[in-house]
Amino acid sequence: MVKSADADTLSRKDLTGPALRTFFRIADAWGLKEAEQMKLLGLDSRSTFQTWKRGAVAAISRDALERISYVMGIYKGLQMLVPRTADEWVRKPNEAPLFAGRPAIERMASGNVADLYVVRQYIDTQCSGQTRVCG
Repeated sequence: MVKSADADTLSRKDLTGPALRTFFRIADAWGLKEAEQMKLLGLDSRSTFQTWKRGAVAAISRDALERISYVMGIYKGLQMLVPRTADEWVRKPNEAPLFAGRPAIERMASGNVADLYVVRQYIDTQCSGQTRVCG
């Protein structure tokens, strides 16, 4: 019988590679700087970031997986909402009260996971107003 902590570790190990590869593809599509990527991932250490980027990590934290999940949801929602300009959206000034005229990336890269959640919720709300579902 596998203990729940062991099951969590196995699950994180299984998710780590695909999650990081997907995150770095999104980061490339959005043209994110290294510092922005580190903030989105919740990292302070450049050496840890470089290790993750090389894929030389067995399992990332649940926090990092949660952050990547939000980034993936934002990416997917944008692809549905504004397919032609989805990748540029994160850098464009946004007049929605949530962003106060600033680009979404500034809110997303605050370092707080709650800001990723809020941006994801914003995108999901925008999607629900569309005739198609963002997912």
